[in-house]
Amino acid sequence: MDRILIPVSLTAPPPMPDERGQVRQWAGDTMGTTWSVSAVMPPEQDEAAISDATVDAMVDDVADGIRAVLGSVIAQMSNWSDTSDLSRFNRAAADTWVTLPEDAFAVLQAALQTARDSGGAYDPSAGPLVDLWGFGPSGTRQTAPTPDDVARVRQQCGWQRIDIDVPNRRARQPGGLSLDFCAIAKGFAVDAVSRYLDARGIVHHLVEIGGELRGQGLKPDGMPWWVDLESPAADSDPRRVPRTRIALLGLSIATSGDYRRYFEQDGRRYAHTIDPRTAYPAAHALASVTVIHRECMMADALSTALTVLGPQAGLAFAQRHALAARFLVRTQEGFDEITTPAFAAMLS
Repeated sequence: MDRILIPVSLTAPPPMPDERGQVRQWAGDTMGTTWSVSAVMPPEQDEAAISDATVDAMVDDVADGIRAVLGSVIAQMSNWSDTSDLSRFNRAAADTWVTLPEDAFAVLQAALQTARDSGGAYDPSAGPLVDLWGFGPSGTRQTAPTPDDVARVRQQCGWQRIDIDVPNRRARQPGGLSLDFCAIAKGFAVDAVSRYLDARGIVHHLVEIGGELRGQGLKPDGMPWWVDLESPAADSDPRRVPRTRIALLGLSIATSGDYRRYFEQDGRRYAHTIDPRTAYPAAHALASVTVIHRECMMADALSTALTVLGPQAGLAFAQRHALAARFLVRTQEGFDEITTPAFAAMLS
């Protein structure tokens, strides 16, 4: 049986789009994944005076703007690019203060706050561990690294070692530390594209990057942007999780799970979510976590933190912070679903 999620409260009722508006769609590749945007293009006051070529040019201009926003995020925050601002910080000499662009510094602040709140379950400096386990720029692997290698690389990590100078947008490189925004930059990029569309007057839109989404406003028929929550459960599962559909009215969604990227060795699964506190992949029965939040950046980071924390500690954290979250836990019979009160309150 399908379920529907509706926002409990809205900061302001979404303005009705002009029923003459048309939904336009754009898509492409970015950040090692794909992106897509659906948006209601507002009709011009004198439609008869606009040629098809002019409309096409407007649509192309929006696409160029979206790509420019995504390119800026990559230029600032990609640890896969040697020329990014993040890579510049990672290469800096010990005890060097590095000035960061406004967006990258804002993401760093959010990442450090999430690290503090979660007790290090999320750590923006855990990139070398992610890479060591075969889920970073160095490429995949099919066998676990040795304990000595894990211990060695672990010494390079530690969010507590990062000092920031807020007024001057600087971060101090303590020496050998590498920042990795892979678990927060996609969410930030979703928010950034949404802000760009707002600035263009395209206030009714749905933005998606790698399965993370933000919806705002309504479609021309007055309906919200409906999306289904991601689930690893197969249709044939005897305890299949009900399909859950949410109205994205000023909300974002991010899902973290162990079923996307992993390798198996000697019957054991090593998933891409690394627990920075142990330096090993998170090992518990939690299959996925979905977080619903106003900001996609925070949904992105928090879904990772909750996945690392696991079903018990993660649920306690989510309840303590009033997060709308859903946990899917593997059992011998299928999946058990655990939801927070904030999530349950949205069920219609």
